[in-house]
Amino acid sequence: MRTIIYNGLIVNEQKEYTGYIVIKDERIEKVAEGKPEESLIADADEAIDATGCYILPGVIDDQVHFREPGLTHKADIASESRAAAAGGVTSYLEMPNTKPPTVTAEELAWKQHRAAETSVVNYAFYIGATNDNADLLCRLDYTHICGIKLFMGSSTGNMLVDNRHTLERIFAEAPVLIAAHCEQESIIQANRQYYTTLFGQELPIFFHPLIRSAEACYQSSATAVELAARHNARLHLLHLSTARELALLEDKPLQEKRITGEVCVHHLWFDDNDYAQYGNRIKWNPAIKTCGDRKALLAAVASHKLDVVATDHAPHLLSEKKGSCLQAASGGPLVQFSLQAMLELSGRGAFPLTTVVEKMSHAPALLFGIEHRGFLREGYYADIVIVAPQKRYTVTRDKIVSRCGWSPFEGHTFPSTVIRTIVNGTTVYDNGNINENYRGKLLSFLRD
Repeated sequence: MRTIIYNGLIVNEQKEYTGYIVIKDERIEKVAEGKPEESLIADADEAIDATGCYILPGVIDDQVHFREPGLTHKADIASESRAAAAGGVTSYLEMPNTKPPTVTAEELAWKQHRAAETSVVNYAFYIGATNDNADLLCRLDYTHICGIKLFMGSSTGNMLVDNRHTLERIFAEAPVLIAAHCEQESIIQANRQYYTTLFGQELPIFFHPLIRSAEACYQSSATAVELAARHNARLHLLHLSTARELALLEDKPLQEKRITGEVCVHHLWFDDNDYAQYGNRIKWNPAIKTCGDRKALLAAVASHKLDVVATDHAPHLLSEKKGSCLQAASGGPLVQFSLQAMLELSGRGAFPLTTVVEKMSHAPALLFGIEHRGFLREGYYADIVIVAPQKRYTVTRDKIVSRCGWSPFEGHTFPSTVIRTIVNGTTVYDNGNINENYRGKLLSFLRD
């Protein structure tokens, strides 16, 4: 099977040019500038004219929660992988805080098998750290495991690791990247006690960033950085949400870093002024913080101090998002619209189009060592997204693919539309239609 995509604007490896891509079966055979010879188009099994469109490497989302097993009333691997495909996400790395949590080799194997049965895009899974599974973490084969997820602050699933000896051992002995959720539990608990004593249990959403405060984030992230530096561990700080935390990151090329940082789309898009309009729909852990924090995070993406942009896609039913800020579930669905949101931020002047591709495709592949993905290169898997940058797209309830059935972007009109998503050379999403017959692959990781 040979496919050619031509006449589009290829955005790849810090360059933009009109060109074409030839796909042979699962992999990219040729990437070239200019117009293809007519014979290439005529001889192709499928020819895709991408005039007026961007041709981008598929998005790799390094932080999603697809809720399977145990929480499938709100999402599962099948439903959310389809939402990913609709958003141009061709690979995802999924988190372990399910029921039961993914903290054993058996639970990990179950997820891999389930994804092989139901996921329409590529996948890999984190193994979760606990206070008592350090032995397992040190002896696993990580060829198909993206990394170790470490909760240094409690969140959905309550997988908090708070034993200091265990933390020291994980950072000293972890053979792969440690992806850390950093919020200082003691500060959160003290803040909760302080505000509930003053105002009672029915606190509105405005208290969420006061309870899960900037100080809680910074102190926990600083602890993780200290541990990583002392043990020379490979640390990836997830969903950084404050300006202050940026000081913990170094200004150097990604390949030279031992400590890297991720920011999520919602922390770039929303700030605490938006709680009045969106309420609990934008309740996340870590909390969305100030306008100043949001602007600092945007600037850090542009300056490359932050390395990866992801979603922390974490669906809940709207009924679970009701109540006070202490009662409402934290998290929301984002994977379907993350690329469009980032393209809009780029269009507003926050950062170049090439930076969107770098932070959502190139950097995740490099940072995790994902084999033959994340770039439009000859010999790489053909994971490609085609976007119409001038075709406006309004988010309405009927377009939402995630099982939870809502989006914080409902009613918003993006300036661009994801037209087609190609995974391993096969179209899995085409103008609103999902290819139900295709299944993605288990990702492979380069290990020393």
